[in-house]
Amino acid sequence: MKKLPYILIATRFLLAPIIFLLAYFEIENSRNLIFILMYFGLFTDILDGIIARKVGVSSEKLRRLDSQTDLVFWLSIGFATYFLNPEIIQEHWKNIALIFVMEALCYIVSLWKFGKETCTHAWLSKLWGLSLLIAFTSLIGFSEAGWAFYLCVILGFISHLDVILIILILPKWQYDVPSSYHAWKIRNGKMLKKSVLLN
Repeated sequence: MKKLPYILIATRFLLAPIIFLLAYFEIENSRNLIFILMYFGLFTDILDGIIARKVGVSSEKLRRLDSQTDLVFWLSIGFATYFLNPEIIQEHWKNIALIFVMEALCYIVSLWKFGKETCTHAWLSKLWGLSLLIAFTSLIGFSEAGWAFYLCVILGFISHLDVILIILILPKWQYDVPSSYHAWKIRNGKMLKKSVLLN
C-alpha cells in the first residue's frame, strides 16, 4: 500500500502523452478515449493523496511529485482541447492567457521567496480542479465553452490568488496548506489539524 500513491502518480504522468497523442493524431474515438483517461486521471489524483495520508507516506517528496504531475496532466488535456477545437481556444485566448500568467506568478513568487516551487494543494485549487474537469468536458465533448469555461476561469483566478497569498504569508515553505487563512494561522504559531480526505 505504501507504494500505491507513487504508482497512481506515475500512472497519471503516463496518461499525459497518451492523451496528447490521441488528440494530435485524431485517432478514431479519440474524444471518448480522452474523456475516459481524463476522468480516470482525476480519480488517481484524488486517491493518491488520501492513500498516502492514510498509510503515513505523505512526504514533501511525494506531494511535490504529485503537484508537478498534475501540471503535466492538465497541460496535456489543454493541448488536446486545442488540437480538437482550435477555433474555440483562439476565441478565448485572453482568458486562457490570464490563467497561465497566474500559474506562472505562483511559481515565480514561491521560487523567489523559498527557492522551491509551490505545493499548497489548497482547497480552492481542488475546487478549481473540479471546474477544469467540467470545462474540459464541455470543450472536448460538446465543442463549446459556455458557462463551464467562464466558471473555470473565475475559479482559476481566485484559487491562484489564494495560493500567492499563502506563499506570501507563510514564514517558511510548507506543503498542504488549505488556504491563506490557514497560512495566517501557521504564521501566528497555530498547528493545523490534518484531514485524511483533504490535507
